[in-house]
Amino acid sequence: MAMSPVSLSADPLDQSWYEASARARLDALVDPGSFEEFLGPEQRVMSPHLPAFDLPRAFDDGIVVGRGSLGGSLVLLAAQEGRFMGGAFGEIHGAKLVGLLRAALQVRPAAVLILFDTGGVRLQEANAGETAIAEIMRAIADLRRAGVPVIGLIGGRAGCYGGGGLIAGTCSRLVVSEGGRISVSGPEVIETNKGAEEFDSRDRALVWRTMGGKHRRLIGGADAFADDTIRAFRDAAREQIGKAPAFDLATLEAEQARLEARLDLFGDARDATEIWSRLGVNDPAAVPGLDTDRFDALLARLPEAPHDAR
Repeated sequence: MAMSPVSLSADPLDQSWYEASARARLDALVDPGSFEEFLGPEQRVMSPHLPAFDLPRAFDDGIVVGRGSLGGSLVLLAAQEGRFMGGAFGEIHGAKLVGLLRAALQVRPAAVLILFDTGGVRLQEANAGETAIAEIMRAIADLRRAGVPVIGLIGGRAGCYGGGGLIAGTCSRLVVSEGGRISVSGPEVIETNKGAEEFDSRDRALVWRTMGGKHRRLIGGADAFADDTIRAFRDAAREQIGKAPAFDLATLEAEQARLEARLDLFGDARDATEIWSRLGVNDPAAVPGLDTDRFDALLARLPEAPHDAR
């Protein structure tokens, strides 16, 4: 995996998305000075469950929600903080995102942006977290049906796993970077259930080859690939808002047909490199080392990458 170097530029837009905190991503992503946080840390909206496990709490419960402008247009935003409990969903964490999405039905912004950085649901709040995942997915479906795009941005340390992976699948469009990973089951979960001979979670090359941003973009599991800078994510988000497909029966049928075709084509493949070869990549082993320009050039030559259904 060829990670982009951390920028030393003073321009906030040139910060590494992977290294930045949730608030730093939000502040630089939107138009300068436009972000307004809802339920900020000063309001002390914290998990009521973590003290029972002798675990520390965060005043924002690991998610920042609010509003801002992007290119002059109103957007609602939510950013998970992967450094707090791996960005995991709990009762308050999930409720803040559900509330934001439901508010968007009334506000009708140009889009809702979700900055994913999560390992899934907190085991300490499993029932509440799982309920929140279902409510979030329903709220996204309601928004998309009402014509409001929901754009997911994935490039943080924790990736987008578990319930986060399910939520990402309901978004209108997804932007992913080299550092992003998308999967319902994480590497450790697969290894625990199937053994290291099936999936070695310590094999970083295997993890990124199977779940990483390049693989997801190649097979159509993400819609845009961005450099590891806030500027690149901002530009990609603005572009994808305008490309969000309609949320109707035709889109769902196209997605189902595409998933069936993908299973027929790749169902017996044992490694991502075999999948890439079947896609028409001449040198699959070289894919992890491609920089963004060369990777974009590769995407332009492949038939599977452009689509309107995940």
